Amino acid sequence: MILYSTPTSPFGRKVKIAALVYGLSAGLRVVKADPWSADDELRGINPLGKMPVLIPDEGAPIFDSGVILDYFDTLLDQPRLFPIAAKIETRTLHALGNGLIEAGLLITYERQRRPAAFRHDPWIEHQLGKIARGLSVISQSPPDPSAGNAGSITLACALGYFDWRKQIDWRDEYPALIDWLDAFRATFPAFDETRVEH
Repeated sequence: MILYSTPTSPFGRKVKIAALVYGLSAGLRVVKADPWSADDELRGINPLGKMPVLIPDEGAPIFDSGVILDYFDTLLDQPRLFPIAAKIETRTLHALGNGLIEAGLLITYERQRRPAAFRHDPWIEHQLGKIARGLSVISQSPPDPSAGNAGSITLACALGYFDWRKQIDWRDEYPALIDWLDAFRATFPAFDETRVEH
C-alpha cells in the first residue's frame, strides 16, 4: 500500500498511527505529497488535491483519512478502529476530533497563506471558538486513553497539532487533557514514533 501524505499532516499522522497500532505499517510505503503544488501527482490521484490518500494493493485510491481507517478495519479480524460495540460513540468522537483539526488548519492557513492585508480576525476567532468548545466538552469526560480507536487516535493527533502550531494554549486551559494525552502516549508509542521535530 502507498500512503500519500506529509510528515506534518495531522490527518496523515492518524493513518500512520493506526497502521502502527494494528500491524499494518510493514506493508505501507509513505510518499511525500505537496497539496500546494499544481505539478504534484497528488491531484491526479485525488481530484480534491487533499491528503492523505491511500493506494491499496488492489483497487482505486481511498481518501479521506476516515475512509482510510474504515478500509484498515476491513484488513483486521474484526473492526477495531470503529468497533461495532461502540460504533456511534467512536464515530462521534472521530467527527469531533476531525473538526478540531480542520478548525486548526483553517487558522493556520489564514495566518500563513492569506496576505496580512486580507487576514480576517473574526474568521480566526470563529475557528478558535470551535476548538475551545470541543476541548471543553471532551475535557469534562475524556475518552478511554487505552482505546486505540479512530476517535481517540484523532483526538491525540488534534492535541499534537495544537502543540505544534500553537493555535490555542490547550495545556493551560484544559489540564485534564494533558493527563489523557500522557496516558494515550504511554499506551500507544506510535504517537511519539510519528511525531516530527519541527
